[in-house]
Amino acid sequence: MPSHKLTLSVSTDRRTQLVEITAQVAAFVAKSSVASGLCHIYSPHTTAGIVINENADPDVARDLESIFDRLVPRDAGYAHAEGNSDSHAKSILAGASQAVPIENARLALGKWQGIFFAEFDGPRRRQVHVTILS
Repeated sequence: MPSHKLTLSVSTDRRTQLVEITAQVAAFVAKSSVASGLCHIYSPHTTAGIVINENADPDVARDLESIFDRLVPRDAGYAHAEGNSDSHAKSILAGASQAVPIENARLALGKWQGIFFAEFDGPRRRQVHVTILS
């Protein structure tokens, strides 16, 4: 099964931030010439994740950032000395990867769906690995 690989660089400017990466992933799929397959998007970081959610209204991403912060507060008396236990927990909630089918050489996302890198320990510069399997 042939594969195509890309590493994206993503920069954030807030501790908790969803950054849409749909356009970069879609462009990579288009360049791959894979008509049917699977696109796997993976974050190799223990304090970040990959999520799929609405991308039509940017307020949704900001609301989700706020929800993550309320669900898992930054300072709740965690034992981890580095001070980012909340970031690790949020990463588990978001998940490290997503898989999107490729149909007719395009990502088979729903009408309102977008792919987001979810930063929980920023600001930072991170990597996202994208693999296309045909």
